[in-house]
Amino acid sequence: MERSIAHIALFAAMIAALGLVPQITLGFGVPITAQTLGVMLAGAVLGARRGAAAVGLFLLLVALGLPLLAGGRGGLGVFVSPTAGFALGFPVAAYATGLFVEHVRLRPVGLVAGLGAVFGGIVVLYVFGAAGLAIVLDKSPVEAVTLVAAFIPGDLLKAAITGMLVQALAKVRPQTLAWHRAAPGAGDLRL
Repeated sequence: MERSIAHIALFAAMIAALGLVPQITLGFGVPITAQTLGVMLAGAVLGARRGAAAVGLFLLLVALGLPLLAGGRGGLGVFVSPTAGFALGFPVAAYATGLFVEHVRLRPVGLVAGLGAVFGGIVVLYVFGAAGLAIVLDKSPVEAVTLVAAFIPGDLLKAAITGMLVQALAKVRPQTLAWHRAAPGAGDLRL
């Protein structure tokens, strides 16, 4: 239990730290940030429930006013800005990534993590992000999806990095991937 709490807090801190990486803000007010990498990693390493909890903790701290989002943003205003859909989608994206890695039986584990990151951290997150942009910027769904498409190349790179990091973690600390050990038929982490 204590280890789970420590992992959740560690990943919330990692997502916050990734907000310090320099960003590029697009013309419609949504930055390209490394924090989505943290969301992908939270789900891919911690699994669905603990990954979503880590991102939920991070968002709670943002809501309390801590300037943890990229660009030093925080407070309740974030949740009515053009980034609102993405922020609200973060825990769902981590959960979806974790659910994918917990239930899809492929080898190597890095491939599963990378595909899970594409599913949760891109497909699922973009649904929330596009919906938020459509509402806040008064865009049609097609216009909002077109705006969100600008993030695809960078997010595919982040999904690949997620897969590589999980693969490396499986080699050096396989016990960290609790979702994998708990899965039926997951006796080994063949690489």
